[in-house]
Amino acid sequence: MSPGASPGGGGRSGSPEGPGGAPLPRDAVAAERELASGAAPSGAAGPGGRRIGWRKWTFMPAFLTAALLTTWLWFRGAALDSIAHQAVDHGKVWLALRQHLQLTAVSTALVLVIAIPLGIALTRPRLRRATPLAMALANLGQAVPALGLLVLLVIWLGIGAGSAIVGMVIYAVLPVLANTIAGLRGIDPTLTEAARGIGMSPLGVLTKVELPLAVPLILAGVRTALVLNVGTATLATFGGGGGLGDLISAGIITQRMPVLVLGSVLTVALALLVEWLASLAELLLRPRGLEVET
Repeated sequence: MSPGASPGGGGRSGSPEGPGGAPLPRDAVAAERELASGAAPSGAAGPGGRRIGWRKWTFMPAFLTAALLTTWLWFRGAALDSIAHQAVDHGKVWLALRQHLQLTAVSTALVLVIAIPLGIALTRPRLRRATPLAMALANLGQAVPALGLLVLLVIWLGIGAGSAIVGMVIYAVLPVLANTIAGLRGIDPTLTEAARGIGMSPLGVLTKVELPLAVPLILAGVRTALVLNVGTATLATFGGGGGLGDLISAGIITQRMPVLVLGSVLTVALALLVEWLASLAELLLRPRGLEVET
């Protein structure tokens, strides 16, 4: 018997052995102990190995489908006069929905192009002193009422979708910028120092260490900005930008409740759909090792 062997023939650490007497890896040992204790393995993984429960995939689409179907049936049964028909006929509902989606998509894309690179730059040593000023300006964009900001932009830039998009960008840049800075600053300095110690360039440290670790917070900021833009886009109607706000304002001005309810329900449903899709993207794009089961 060897000096370190136990009477039972196990290794020094007492860990189980595989075929041929080789010790099992730690993951295999843990799995073997779970099976021995009767513990069931975790649920099935979703796309990309990330665990997303079936309720996450099905509840919101089912709820939105039921809500939209109920609204459509109610709207079809409502007594519409000529004024109400004028507000919704000739494809005006689909036009308003398409304009709303375009406003949201363009403004969110501009927010990402502006806020994420700016957040990265403000965490670098050369521009770190400018962070308070940049955050103050971003906070100022949300401190001003959205409708007042839109009116000022219309006076400056003129009537049209451009003024609405600029106002939406100013209004939604704060969560993405703040989360990008918080995510990069919250990284353990020992990780970046270790990356530099093995010879990685500053760009390599940023793209392979810092950004992957900051992704969860950045995605949370993008999710917030998307929902903000869906809601703010309804105000584009006051600047000639179109969107579902046209239906809401038409229902209020003409005092036609079916038109008002249709525009409001479509806006709420679009906001919930965008929030659900963004939450799925946040879970699926989260780097491996940072997943949470939902």
